[in-house]
Amino acid sequence: MMQQYETVFILTPVLSEDQVKEAVTKFRDYLTSHGAEIEHEEHWGLRKLAYNIKQKKSGFYHLMEFRAPSELLERLEIEYRRDERVVRFLTVKLDKHAIAYSLKRRKQAQDKKEEVESQN
Repeated sequence: MMQQYETVFILTPVLSEDQVKEAVTKFRDYLTSHGAEIEHEEHWGLRKLAYNIKQKKSGFYHLMEFRAPSELLERLEIEYRRDERVVRFLTVKLDKHAIAYSLKRRKQAQDKKEEVESQN
């Protein structure tokens, strides 16, 4: 049975923009090739960490929401651990309230983006 999940991973800040895109593509392709459906993605860019991780003070954040069978999660997290570019990751299962909140947040962001574009 397909469940909805949200994963956030942080990539090391020493990567170039192309290397970040390649890493994100790797994880997106891994999910889709194993039967997951990507619902939404956000690249948050380079952000300061709350505390140092592996002597790093910042990292590239990326969020993905996807639907997948639960057995895929363990394999995805193994892929995160194997990739030396990943500093931290967190994957959570979304319940119906979290899904509704996520949709509401996306709609507000889209409305705000359209408002800015209409002003230009």
